[in-house]
Amino acid sequence: MSAALDVLAGKLGGLSPRVGIVLGSGLGSLVGELKDAQRIPYHDLPGFPVSAVSGHAGEVVAGSLGDVPVIMLSGRVHFYEKGDAGAMRLPIEALKGLGIEALILTNSAGSLRDDIPPGSVMQITDHINYSGMNPLIGEESDHRFVGMTSAYDAGLADRMRKAAETLGIPLSQGVYMWFSGPSFETPAEIRMARILGADAVGMSTVPEVIIARMLGLRVAAASVITNYGAGMTGGELSHEETKDMAPIGGARLAAILKEMIAGEREQ
Repeated sequence: MSAALDVLAGKLGGLSPRVGIVLGSGLGSLVGELKDAQRIPYHDLPGFPVSAVSGHAGEVVAGSLGDVPVIMLSGRVHFYEKGDAGAMRLPIEALKGLGIEALILTNSAGSLRDDIPPGSVMQITDHINYSGMNPLIGEESDHRFVGMTSAYDAGLADRMRKAAETLGIPLSQGVYMWFSGPSFETPAEIRMARILGADAVGMSTVPEVIIARMLGLRVAAASVITNYGAGMTGGELSHEETKDMAPIGGARLAAILKEMIAGEREQ
């Protein structure tokens, strides 16, 4: 981690970000809002994992959003790419080393509720780790025993809701269930997920929440809804649908995050 952190610190020229953001599909527009943006490809950072998933840029972008210094991970590596639940540990550790105090995670997800349609945004209030995998498996210290009762920071969640209200953008709240992927869920699995209390399903984010909490970071997260779960509409699911629908909800979430982060000036 130290080699990547040294490279990042050297390229950022004294910028001290307070907030880190992991950008999922459809959030690229948020990068364009940064002032004095600096871009560092993951390829230039020793040990950084590079995703082969289309729609994930694979670069660190740093600058100011409003007057708040932020740093973004534009693109993530998923568990399903190499079977490594801890694939994003080094990047998140690097952001922590640069001084961030809060991490905002975003993703694309499938809705399990009729009242959260494609194109909408859902704030994640809790999650279910259905995959059974954990990024801290193999960790040899007692840091692996991370409490998850308050995984999602109440203060950040409140600011996200107030930002959405200010902008007049509907923001649903719900529980996100992590499936390992890369195949989509079956209709039977979607019925099970609804019975267990999930409101959306996806293939990311939960490992990053666990890592961030181990590092002592405050966490907020939101899903851009790109489709309904399997069996809810009768149609087949596809990655193309995800990429097509993500920018619609992504623009809404980008506006919410911009307004939310502006409030960090007062914290």
